[in-house]
Amino acid sequence: MTQDDGELDGLVRKRIRALRVAQGWSLEELAKRAHLSQSTLSRIENGRRRLALDSLVTLARALDTTLDQLVEDASDDVVISPMIDSAHSTMRWPIKADPGMIVVRQRMTEPPPDNPSRMRAHPGREWLVVLSGTAVLMLGHRRFRVETNQAAEFPTMLPHAIGADGGPCEILGIFDRDARRGHQRGDGDDGANRPEQ
Repeated sequence: MTQDDGELDGLVRKRIRALRVAQGWSLEELAKRAHLSQSTLSRIENGRRRLALDSLVTLARALDTTLDQLVEDASDDVVISPMIDSAHSTMRWPIKADPGMIVVRQRMTEPPPDNPSRMRAHPGREWLVVLSGTAVLMLGHRRFRVETNQAAEFPTMLPHAIGADGGPCEILGIFDRDARRGHQRGDGDDGANRPEQ
């Protein structure tokens, strides 16, 4: 076993214990949920028993996580630099845990269109946080003012547009995989408040 394998082995054992403790479960309780003996679980946590795939699958299920998350390598690239798009005044960060998701920071100066025919609709879900100023979120014929430090979440199948209200605003948008695809199809425009082409 390499040093890296040994480090990952120790990390997995620490995760199992940390998840158990976070749930407020004793060794006995988790062992019962995972259909393992208490002594087996204790030996897994303290490194006196080899980590077997079948035990890890059972433990992941009992801890309400996935095997991938349980054995995920500790990454050194914690800090992620943005990709800057000057033409659209945006910064984008991929979300490593889910490569389909993306975070976008955008400065807006124009109000959103009031006409639903100029709004976009596509599968997915979006979240936005207003970092400064006031944003206007149009959802069909409904208009929402979102102030600094407020957030909004909405399904993107509703015709929607986002813009500024009474001066520039800066927002942080989070797009799931489907919403990201919907905005990428319209990247010829500003990606936030124009209709899909």
